[in-house]
Amino acid sequence: MAMVELRQVRKIYDGGFEALKGVDLDIEAGEILALLGPNGAGKTTLISTVCGLVTPSSGTLTVGGHDVLADYRAARSLIGLVPQEVSLEPFEKVSNTVRLSRGLFGKPRNDALIEDILRRLSLWDKRDQPIRALSGGMKRRVLIAKALSHEPEVLFLDEPTAGVDVELRRDMWEIVADLKARGVTIILTTHYIEEAEAIADRIGVINNGEILLVEEKASLMKRLGRKELRVELDEPVASIPATLQDRSLRLEEDGRVLVYDYDTAAERTGLAHLMSELSAAGLRVRDVDTRKSTLEDIFVGLVHKQEENAA
Repeated sequence: MAMVELRQVRKIYDGGFEALKGVDLDIEAGEILALLGPNGAGKTTLISTVCGLVTPSSGTLTVGGHDVLADYRAARSLIGLVPQEVSLEPFEKVSNTVRLSRGLFGKPRNDALIEDILRRLSLWDKRDQPIRALSGGMKRRVLIAKALSHEPEVLFLDEPTAGVDVELRRDMWEIVADLKARGVTIILTTHYIEEAEAIADRIGVINNGEILLVEEKASLMKRLGRKELRVELDEPVASIPATLQDRSLRLEEDGRVLVYDYDTAAERTGLAHLMSELSAAGLRVRDVDTRKSTLEDIFVGLVHKQEENAA
């Protein structure tokens, strides 16, 4: 059984807006799933529904085998949530804020655990400072500490690094990797494609309330990733020679660069034949470069394809 299971989950708000459209999703214990999608895609609604903050219109959701509606307390006790918005009591001390969150889940006081969490998040030296004295990045660390205080088995991170600098973002990735090593199941929503590329085991893409795919990161990159051959010419050309018209080439940089897309998994890429054709057409090559498509390219392509099909 998966740690988190969603079956045909729908959410229709007053007014008829359908935020989730029959979502099916399994999240395995101990994995990091990155959920990608543009603004309004349904990422936050999905997380809020699993966490019990939003009631689904239909479908079933379980966490650790507990139904989130019929067995709310048991399901919710397994979940830690780091929300997108920073909402903390500004005059409360860091340590008290985290300790209170543990108490709200009915857990007994455990100062050693709270100290361990604060140390892992580089908050121990700020334990006696009021929240209002912290930077935005440190406040986000406090949100993570609060979410971990009751020792959850599943952690939802809703845009955890939004608005933080690059260095702190990389620190956050290390924190997530440490949690995974401790066996925590992590679901991450993000706008930063490199974040998913860096730390996720699987990638899920959601748009218009529908899951477009969920796949192993490496498998997805291999299946949908393409390479781009960029051929810099000695002299610019006004158009692609007629003998190369069936090659699906395109001209860039004012005719100085020919670009050829090819599938790295194909039995034959056609690169050697292409170079011969360039020579036969009288084009002299100055330089050749290859670029591999990124997860961002794949994500944008999937979203555009769905929107074109819906039009």
